[in-house]
Amino acid sequence: ADVASEYVGVDVVENPTAELRGAIEALPVPDASFDLVLCTQVLEHCDDPAQAVRELRRVTAPGGRVLASTHGVQVYHPSPVDYWRWTHEGLRRLFETNAAWSSLAVEPAAGTASALAMLLGNYVEIALRRTFLARGPVWLLNTAGAALDGRSSRLRNPVPGSLIPNLHVVATVG
Repeated sequence: ADVASEYVGVDVVENPTAELRGAIEALPVPDASFDLVLCTQVLEHCDDPAQAVRELRRVTAPGGRVLASTHGVQVYHPSPVDYWRWTHEGLRRLFETNAAWSSLAVEPAAGTASALAMLLGNYVEIALRRTFLARGPVWLLNTAGAALDGRSSRLRNPVPGSLIPNLHVVATVG
């Protein structure tokens, strides 16, 4: 099986598990440095998402891929800041207009029932944080949300009125 031969972590804050420190808009590495770039839950925190996408493309080698995820629906969570929420169409436009890709896919990671379960689970967890009682109800909410999404394409897919908790991007460099 193919596996990564090297992992290089980058974080904007001092992080002992990251090898490099820097903002996504100006990654401290040469052009075409990586065959695979993983960008998870970062775009909602960056100052300039368009520049971030250009930078993801810049550091990806020909034939390489960018795998990105970001929020659709989420509670406010400054870490250190929280600027953006995305729709599948907005995220597709962000990637299409700011870099050249040989292929691009933007898909919801879950649907409306999962989004509602996640949001309710956040508040259940906050209310029960000081006890050990939160784990069961949050698990049950998430399991039920995923099961409902799995049974209904109207809940699972981005349609008018839907809530999408998280979106996944797969962008390939030609």
